[in-house]
Amino acid sequence: MNNLYLIVTIAGNRVAIPATSVESVVEIDRIDPVPLVADHVAGLFALRSRVMTVIDSCASVGLGRFVWDGSAEAVIVNCEGHGYAILVENVDDVVEVNTPVAASRAVLSAGWARVSVGTIEVHDEALLVVDPVRLIERPFVVIAA
Repeated sequence: MNNLYLIVTIAGNRVAIPATSVESVVEIDRIDPVPLVADHVAGLFALRSRVMTVIDSCASVGLGRFVWDGSAEAVIVNCEGHGYAILVENVDDVVEVNTPVAASRAVLSAGWARVSVGTIEVHDEALLVVDPVRLIERPFVVIAA
Protein backbone atom coordinates (compact mmCIF):
# COMPACT_ATOMS: atom_id res chain seq x y z
CA MET A 1 0.00 0.00 0.00
CA ASN A 2 1.58 3.24 -1.13
CA ASN A 3 -0.96 5.46 0.60
CA LEU A 4 0.14 4.87 4.20
CA TYR A 5 1.92 7.62 6.11
CA LEU A 6 3.67 7.72 9.48
CA ILE A 7 2.68 10.88 11.35
CA VAL A 8 5.53 12.29 13.48
CA THR A 9 6.50 15.57 15.11
CA ILE A 10 9.65 17.35 13.97
CA ALA A 11 10.63 20.74 15.41
CA GLY A 12 7.17 21.11 16.93
CA ASN A 13 5.35 20.40 13.65
CA ARG A 14 3.26 17.35 12.79
CA VAL A 15 4.43 15.97 9.45
CA ALA A 16 3.90 12.82 7.39
CA ILE A 17 6.55 10.39 6.18
CA PRO A 18 5.60 7.86 3.47
CA ALA A 19 5.40 4.47 5.19
CA THR A 20 7.18 2.86 2.24
CA SER A 21 10.31 4.75 3.36
CA VAL A 22 10.12 3.54 6.97
CA GLU A 23 11.87 0.38 8.10
CA SER A 24 10.80 0.66 11.76
CA VAL A 25 10.35 3.00 14.71
CA VAL A 26 12.59 2.52 17.74
CA GLU A 27 13.42 4.05 21.09
CA ILE A 28 17.01 5.30 21.33
CA ASP A 29 18.62 5.50 24.75
CA ARG A 30 22.19 6.21 23.72
CA ILE A 31 23.85 8.22 20.99
CA ASP A 32 27.61 8.07 20.62
CA PRO A 33 28.98 11.40 19.38
CA VAL A 34 31.26 11.54 16.36
CA PRO A 35 33.74 14.40 15.89
CA LEU A 36 33.88 16.57 12.77
CA VAL A 37 30.52 15.60 11.27
CA ALA A 38 27.85 17.82 9.74
CA ASP A 39 25.71 19.73 12.24
CA HIS A 40 22.61 17.64 11.52
CA VAL A 41 24.39 14.37 12.43
CA ALA A 42 23.81 13.67 16.12
CA GLY A 43 26.12 10.65 16.25
CA LEU A 44 25.92 6.86 15.99
CA PHE A 45 23.51 4.30 17.42
CA ALA A 46 23.65 0.49 17.44
CA LEU A 47 20.46 -1.33 16.48
CA ARG A 48 20.55 -5.13 16.48
CA SER A 49 24.28 -5.16 15.67
CA ARG A 50 23.84 -2.55 12.91
CA VAL A 51 25.47 0.84 13.27
CA MET A 52 23.11 3.66 12.35
CA THR A 53 23.90 7.30 11.71
CA VAL A 54 21.57 9.39 13.88
CA ILE A 55 20.09 12.44 12.14
CA ASP A 56 18.93 15.46 14.15
CA SER A 57 15.72 16.28 12.28
CA CYS A 58 15.41 19.74 13.89
CA ALA A 59 18.90 20.72 12.72
CA SER A 60 18.19 19.27 9.29
CA VAL A 61 15.31 21.70 8.75
CA GLY A 62 17.26 24.58 10.29
CA LEU A 63 15.19 24.89 13.46
CA GLY A 64 17.70 24.45 16.27
CA ARG A 65 18.82 21.21 17.86
CA PHE A 66 16.87 18.18 19.02
CA VAL A 67 16.46 18.29 22.79
CA TRP A 68 18.11 15.09 24.01
CA ASP A 69 16.96 13.99 27.46
CA GLY A 70 18.54 10.52 27.41
CA SER A 71 15.81 8.86 25.38
CA ALA A 72 14.09 9.56 22.08
CA GLU A 73 12.03 7.99 19.34
CA ALA A 74 13.61 7.53 15.94
CA VAL A 75 12.37 6.55 12.51
CA ILE A 76 14.68 3.98 10.91
CA VAL A 77 15.18 4.37 7.17
CA ASN A 78 17.55 2.90 4.63
CA CYS A 79 19.26 5.18 2.12
CA GLU A 80 21.54 3.70 -0.53
CA GLY A 81 22.24 0.65 1.62
CA HIS A 82 23.01 2.59 4.81
CA GLY A 83 20.84 2.67 7.92
CA TYR A 84 19.80 5.99 9.45
CA ALA A 85 17.89 6.81 12.63
CA ILE A 86 15.99 10.09 12.28
CA LEU A 87 15.22 11.63 15.66
CA VAL A 88 11.61 12.77 16.06
CA GLU A 89 9.88 14.41 18.99
CA ASN A 90 6.84 12.16 18.79
CA VAL A 91 5.46 9.28 16.76
CA ASP A 92 1.71 9.71 16.47
CA ASP A 93 0.06 7.24 14.12
CA VAL A 94 0.03 5.49 10.78
CA VAL A 95 -2.78 6.72 8.55
CA GLU A 96 -4.14 5.78 5.15
CA VAL A 97 -4.66 8.68 2.76
CA ASN A 98 -6.62 8.06 -0.43
CA THR A 99 -5.87 11.37 -2.12
CA PRO A 100 -2.67 12.27 -3.94
CA VAL A 101 0.03 14.45 -2.44
CA ALA A 102 -0.74 18.07 -3.36
CA ALA A 103 1.64 20.96 -3.85
CA SER A 104 2.04 23.02 -0.71
CA ARG A 105 0.22 26.34 -0.84
CA ALA A 106 1.97 27.68 2.25
CA VAL A 107 5.13 29.73 2.22
CA LEU A 108 7.75 27.44 3.75
CA SER A 109 11.06 28.22 5.38
CA ALA A 110 14.08 27.13 3.36
CA GLY A 111 14.58 24.04 5.56
CA TRP A 112 11.01 22.80 5.25
CA ALA A 113 10.93 23.57 1.52
CA ARG A 114 14.08 21.49 1.05
CA VAL A 115 12.68 18.35 2.76
CA SER A 116 9.01 18.45 1.79
CA VAL A 117 7.40 16.94 -1.28
CA GLY A 118 3.90 18.39 -0.79
CA THR A 119 0.96 18.11 1.58
CA ILE A 120 -1.77 15.65 2.48
CA GLU A 121 -5.03 16.09 4.38
CA VAL A 122 -5.38 14.01 7.54
CA HIS A 123 -8.52 14.50 9.63
CA ASP A 124 -9.03 18.04 8.26
CA GLU A 125 -5.39 18.94 8.96
CA ALA A 126 -2.90 19.73 6.19
CA LEU A 127 0.40 17.98 6.87
CA LEU A 128 3.69 18.39 5.04
CA VAL A 129 4.94 15.17 3.48
CA VAL A 130 8.62 14.86 4.29
CA ASP A 131 11.12 12.85 2.25
CA PRO A 132 13.43 11.19 4.80
CA VAL A 133 16.29 11.08 2.29
CA ARG A 134 16.18 14.87 2.14
CA LEU A 135 16.41 14.99 5.95
CA ILE A 136 19.55 12.83 5.73
CA GLU A 137 21.23 14.95 3.07
CA ARG A 138 23.47 17.72 4.33
CA PRO A 139 21.43 20.91 4.76
CA PHE A 140 22.38 24.01 2.84
CA VAL A 141 24.82 26.24 4.66
CA VAL A 142 24.44 29.97 4.16
CA ILE A 143 27.75 31.84 4.39
CA ALA A 144 27.52 35.59 4.83
CA ALA A 145 29.73 37.60 2.50
